[in-house]
Amino acid sequence: MRFKGLDLNLLVAFDTLLDARSVTRAAERLHLSQAAMSAALGRLRDFFSDEILVVQGKRMYPTAFAQNLVPQVQECLRQIGAMLLTSSDFDPKISQRNFRVVASDYIMAVVLVPLITRLASSAPGIRTEVQLPTNTVLKQIEDGDVDLLITPEDYISRDLPSELLYEERHVIVGCRNNPLLRAGMTEEDFFAAGHVTVAIGNQRTASFGDQMLEALGRSRRIEVVAPSFTMIPWLLIDTHRLAIMHERLARVMAARFAIDHLPLPFSIPLMREMVQYHSTRTSDPGLRWFREQLRATAAEFDPNNL
Repeated sequence: MRFKGLDLNLLVAFDTLLDARSVTRAAERLHLSQAAMSAALGRLRDFFSDEILVVQGKRMYPTAFAQNLVPQVQECLRQIGAMLLTSSDFDPKISQRNFRVVASDYIMAVVLVPLITRLASSAPGIRTEVQLPTNTVLKQIEDGDVDLLITPEDYISRDLPSELLYEERHVIVGCRNNPLLRAGMTEEDFFAAGHVTVAIGNQRTASFGDQMLEALGRSRRIEVVAPSFTMIPWLLIDTHRLAIMHERLARVMAARFAIDHLPLPFSIPLMREMVQYHSTRTSDPGLRWFREQLRATAAEFDPNNL
């Protein structure tokens, strides 16, 4: 397809070439021959009257003109993709679509696992690809590499649309034979005990619950720092350690591990779990359907309804 003399397929070639900065690697990504990709680069150079990529030593570098064109081309490709998704029908019963979601292991356990189980019969062709959060997740959304981010409200971008999935309480968890849990617990008991905390991702970010505890200005004796929420029960069994955990996850884990949970002996805010996506995907019927399924699953699993 041509628009004002430009083959629109060349926009995809341009985006891939500028990202790969190699004709060979760009050809591999687009499953083309190296000769075909070289020809595409030649056509781009002719159309824009610019070298686009120049060879220096053993590497290729974009020209200033090409570098300035990158965000415009990427936005154009996003808009075209959004248009195609919006104009197409979506039937979950027959769709073969792949939804790419960035979420923690906590969300995986309490929302995505029950959702995926349900979709196995109602939408058998749907595939859900889950990735753990990284510090590049917002760029992944902007580049169209992921469809949805599920994260607490404090971590979303104010530049992208988002919506509330649910609100979550935090509770104290510990081994069932922990005498602190059996005897009841005061605030002093809680802070005097040994604790397990979670540091998330490459940046070792403190969890929402741990950040709320730090805001109280009270110190704890941290004995173990885990890389994920679902690892916490393993670190509580047959110990006197405590941890704070999302109530939904505590209920799921208590069905599989010898742990129990109690209300916190002090108050911290509810955590608002959000769903975020790119603005160009607002009218995407498939993504809108998937968000509806997430909300329905979260509502069914609400501890207030259990």
